[in-house]
Amino acid sequence: MDLDLALLNDKPAAITNSSSADEKFFHKAWERSNRLSLMFMQMNIANNIKSTIPQKESAREYLKFVEERFRSADKSLTGTLMAELTTMKFDGSHSMQNHIIEMTNIATRLQTLGMKVDDSFLVQFILNSLPPEYGPFQINYYTIKDK
Repeated sequence: MDLDLALLNDKPAAITNSSSADEKFFHKAWERSNRLSLMFMQMNIANNIKSTIPQKESAREYLKFVEERFRSADKSLTGTLMAELTTMKFDGSHSMQNHIIEMTNIATRLQTLGMKVDDSFLVQFILNSLPPEYGPFQINYYTIKDK
């Protein structure tokens, strides 16, 4: 169906009387691909975000604008997730297992944003998130780790 034609190729030159049949066919296919690509992208972006994105003539321009807009959002999200990971505390409102899974999920989300959280740092963040009554557990962990 060549739906990605407009994303992979620049807009073809305008059709003229001297354009070949192949050029006319490619232009028509590119226009269709562009129109459908724009429609699919706009259908799948949330309304509150869609309203902040200006109309673009080509799907390629639209996608590039969205990418640039969310690059800064990724940096902001990275900072927020890092702050959450380093300040998170176990409060007993859910199980220890869920607390560790939640912290691991944050580290995984950071990794998808390009910030690798080393396993030893993650373990340290988890241990630091525990309340004082887990002191014996922390001491036991450090004793085992150092052997």
